[in-house]
Amino acid sequence: MKKAILGKKLGMTQLFGEDGVLIPVTVIEAGPCRVIQKKTADNDGYDAVQVGFLEKKEKHTTKPLQGHFKKAGTGYMKYLKEFKLDDAAQMNVGDEIKADVFAEGDSVDVTGISKGKGYAGTIKRWGTHRGPMTHGSGYHRGPGSMGACSTPSRVMKGKKLAGHLGVEKVTVQNLSVVKIDAENNILAIRGAVPGPKGGLVVIKNSVKAR
Repeated sequence: MKKAILGKKLGMTQLFGEDGVLIPVTVIEAGPCRVIQKKTADNDGYDAVQVGFLEKKEKHTTKPLQGHFKKAGTGYMKYLKEFKLDDAAQMNVGDEIKADVFAEGDSVDVTGISKGKGYAGTIKRWGTHRGPMTHGSGYHRGPGSMGACSTPSRVMKGKKLAGHLGVEKVTVQNLSVVKIDAENNILAIRGAVPGPKGGLVVIKNSVKAR
């Protein structure tokens, strides 16, 4: 069954398994997410639900979105995301999706926006090699040859160059749910997930579950 929820990354810590092995985990505040809109096969051609996460004030909400939320009668939400869930047809506007949709031991994929590193050179951004540092070399951390002079007389597409590093959509697959605190909507997921503390993450059941 397809399951998904929005969450906020709180940080990393460590837990100990029943065998005493230390497990590094990322703590995520997963939900509660409220159904804001329901898509149906009759009206939209497919079944899905639009969910909102984290409440916000009216003054921080644009007027078109204010009307959208007032129609749903759910309050103003900071994040909106649409999910095609197996049980979307049975859900209604106002329903809540909580952390207990997942169980301990489930395999999940976590998607987030990676940390921004600013403008970076080719060595930091792409892991390229540097030039020799001695014997009068005038080349150390440059991007390398730009291409042949006569043919093709241009820089080929895909050339590894300096530029903005980070702030990209990243998905880490096949992470396992180590612990669930259903009362506080907390998930402890093994390993690291993309993004900074406080960043939005999307948690779905794994498409490549072992």
